[in-house]
Amino acid sequence: MPELAEVFYYAKQWDAGKDKRITALDIRSKTRVFRACDTTALTEGLPGAQLRSTRTHGKQMLFEFSKGQWLTIHLGMTGELAAKPQPYEPAKHDHLVLHTRTHALVFTDPRQFGSVLYHQGKTPPPAWLTLPPQPMDEGFTVPRLREILQRHARTPLKALLLDQRWFPGIGNWMADEILWQMKLPPHILGGALDEKAVRALHRTIKKVCRVALETVGVDWDDPPLNWLFRYRWEDGHCCPRCEAELVRESVRGRTACWCPVCQRPR
Repeated sequence: MPELAEVFYYAKQWDAGKDKRITALDIRSKTRVFRACDTTALTEGLPGAQLRSTRTHGKQMLFEFSKGQWLTIHLGMTGELAAKPQPYEPAKHDHLVLHTRTHALVFTDPRQFGSVLYHQGKTPPPAWLTLPPQPMDEGFTVPRLREILQRHARTPLKALLLDQRWFPGIGNWMADEILWQMKLPPHILGGALDEKAVRALHRTIKKVCRVALETVGVDWDDPPLNWLFRYRWEDGHCCPRCEAELVRESVRGRTACWCPVCQRPR
C-alpha cells in the first residue's frame, strides 16, 4: 500500500492540471472505488471547474476545485494518480479521468481497494478537519507520542506504528525502517520504552518521514543506501549495518523485516 511519501508523490502528479478547466470526465461509476461516492453529483459538478489546490494527509489526498468542490482520494493497495498528455483514452483500470485541454488527470486502481469521495461546500469535508496530526506536524509532540505508547502499552510497537489513528501515513516499510534505525525489535511492547527511548523514537519517526518525503515524495527516488529499505523486500538479504541475515515474519498479521543481531530483544 502506498505510504506517506508515495501518496505525496502521486498527489503532485495532478498539479499538471492546476488552474485548468475540467472540460469532460470519464468515470466507471459502478466500480468499488465509488462505493461511498455520489457519482451523479460528481459528474454534474466537476465539468467547468478548475483544480485549485492539492493536499495530502497520511495516506489520503484532498483536491480542491472551484465552485466549492472537493475530491478525497485514497489509493488503497494498488491505486495510482497520473497526468497524461492529451489526447488520452481511458485504460482498463482507469476509474476516473478528469480531462483538461492539455492533460488527462487519471486515477487507476486495478484491485479497487482505493476510494473516491465527493464533497460540496466552502470548507473541506468534515472528516478531513478531524484527522490526527501527521508525524511531521507540530502537533506530533513527545508528550503525544508518550501518551500513545502508554495507552497501548501491551501492543507490539510494529503494529502500533501501523495504526493510522496515531501515525497517519506510516506503513510497512516506514515502520520497519524506524524500528531498524532505533535498533528495536518489532515485537517490543509500546509500554517497554523508557523516557530516553521515547524521545529517540520521536526523533527517528520525524527523520524517516522527512527523508522519505525528500526522496520518494519528490523524485520517486530510493532512500539512502545505508537504510534498511533496499534490503527488506525479499528473503535472503543481509542487514546493511552488521551483515546478519534479515528475518521476515508476521507481527499481528503484517510482515516485519528486522535484524536479529542489531535489533536483538532487550
